[in-house]
Amino acid sequence: MAAIVATVAYLGLEARAVEVQVQLIAGLPAFNLVGLGDKAVGESRERVRGAIAAMGLAMPPKRIAVNLSPADLPKEGSHFDLPIALGLLAAMGVVDAEALADYVIVGELTLDGRIAASPGVLLAALHAAELGRGLICPAAQGAEAAWASSIEVLAAPDLLSLINHLKGHGLLSAPAPGEVVAGGEGPDLRQVRGQETAKRALEIAAAGGHNLL
Repeated sequence: MAAIVATVAYLGLEARAVEVQVQLIAGLPAFNLVGLGDKAVGESRERVRGAIAAMGLAMPPKRIAVNLSPADLPKEGSHFDLPIALGLLAAMGVVDAEALADYVIVGELTLDGRIAASPGVLLAALHAAELGRGLICPAAQGAEAAWASSIEVLAAPDLLSLINHLKGHGLLSAPAPGEVVAGGEGPDLRQVRGQETAKRALEIAAAGGHNLL
């Protein structure tokens, strides 16, 4: 039976739902990952191996099949590391798959098991709020995710502390929402003398959201 956890794929400023399905199959040990992922997604196998080894756990002596569904949706980025690792741990019986069912999960893993920041956490938090789920994300981005909405946010510094929280040991504290800091004023086109045609082109591009080139 496959263990399933939820994550997202980013298409521009939109987050699309993705299921990470992990199954252990009898046969020669292998780690296969399918689902139209880019090179960063393919390399997640080594980061997941390293992070799990850093916890003192051995990979199961079976074929590990990971499917990122829907299979025809392009997946890019390293934020698939954490959901793949948690799906694998759920398939191994280390964590309860039902404990992960209420969360959308994003985060990059390091070889020593730390959960590193990855782009797009704000979009993932908004997506999780639409689904009525919580969010599991890197500790460095907990404030950003908490600011997005009132959903439950688990912001973990490393894989081991996250697993302990899911098991009810060493609970993680909820991150405080980040504060919005007003940006200062930048350079102004009024400071440029001449170049009227170029300045007008810049203004039109900015007003219409066009590509400047």
